[in-house]
Amino acid sequence: MSLIVVGVNHRTVPLSLLERMTVSPSHLTKALEDLSGREHIVEVVLLSTCNRTEIYARCTRFHAAVGDVRDFLAAHSGADADDLSDHLYTYFDDAAVSHLFTVAAGLDSMIVGEGEILGQVREAWKVADAEGDHVGSACTRVPPRGGRGKRVRSETEIGKRPGSVASAAVSVASERLGGLDGRHVLVVGAGEMGEGLALAAKNRGAADVCVANRTADRARRIARRIGGRAVPLTRMADELAEADLLLTSTGSDDVLLERHTVEPLMSWRDARPLLIVDVAMPRDVDPGVGEVAGVDLLDLDDLREYAATFAEQHRRSTARAREIVGDELERFRRDHREREIAPVITALRSAAEQVRRDEHQRFQARFSELDAATRESIEALTRRIVSKLLHEPTVRVKDAAGTDRGEMFADALATLFDLPERER
Repeated sequence: MSLIVVGVNHRTVPLSLLERMTVSPSHLTKALEDLSGREHIVEVVLLSTCNRTEIYARCTRFHAAVGDVRDFLAAHSGADADDLSDHLYTYFDDAAVSHLFTVAAGLDSMIVGEGEILGQVREAWKVADAEGDHVGSACTRVPPRGGRGKRVRSETEIGKRPGSVASAAVSVASERLGGLDGRHVLVVGAGEMGEGLALAAKNRGAADVCVANRTADRARRIARRIGGRAVPLTRMADELAEADLLLTSTGSDDVLLERHTVEPLMSWRDARPLLIVDVAMPRDVDPGVGEVAGVDLLDLDDLREYAATFAEQHRRSTARAREIVGDELERFRRDHREREIAPVITALRSAAEQVRRDEHQRFQARFSELDAATRESIEALTRRIVSKLLHEPTVRVKDAAGTDRGEMFADALATLFDLPERER
């Protein structure tokens, strides 16, 4: 069986299509069930963030499984499957693992080195495991354990001065407004991104930061942390009447702010402009809002210039980070090779030990007149003979693990000694 990743990200599709590809938390369980029920997919994990939607799968047939994933994405987004193929990227086995490590390190994000993605990767695996055991033994070996993501953050400047979509959004907003000192800011959403937006706005000098969210407790928690205010989401329009800046990032499937709501609102503001930065995926704000007089609407596409500048500043650190990813990939390959060959070696030694015990039992009656020390010496001698006979084959199979020669050796051992069939 093979490991594949099929997906789209902020570089391969326009924002309008990426938005349609997004799988919200409320639809994740159904999406995992759909994917795992397809003919050529055995295990599956779905990672969907504001930057990407990717499906990691263990499959029985590579091209057929890619087709299964493509058909799922087409059905989910309403796109034509054939047209979608031009936008999809696909990685296989080692390349799939390398891509995952690169993603988890933040090197494939719009904002290079973003800190949130490692947690999002871990959460994707956790959810897939919890929602119906969609992750099996093969996939559980793949997600980057703490060191793989943390090494980049601890050993490069990217980790010491991390970026994030939230910090980028507030930086761009600050530039547009000539600074946030004395500004009134409304943050809609109290998830990890919303908290990042609120903190960044406060750190930039905003005089008043108000957090609106459906769940009041989460909004109050963030408000207390930054010394701001919390209001119900139903008060969003009232708060907009006073706000200079709206920062929004919720997990809602529906648009939260429509053009017909904003048009009368702007007339109440006496021509005072309103800047909106929508970093939700799918978007919280109707794109038509940007056509209302006095409104400046920015979305993820508008953060690309900032992202390019940030990436240029960290070019040297990025090169070192990619070296770390390469090191970790080699470690993964080495561990994987050892795990693949271990069952064969274990089965061989177990079979040999069983033969030794059976033969020892056959001759037990002849040993009855021997003293305990002599019987123990015979026991030890037979163990040493078995160990010495198996030593060279074991070493050769281990050394060749992960190569065609190793496959041939392992298959030969399994056939010659009638060992249990190996899992592929």
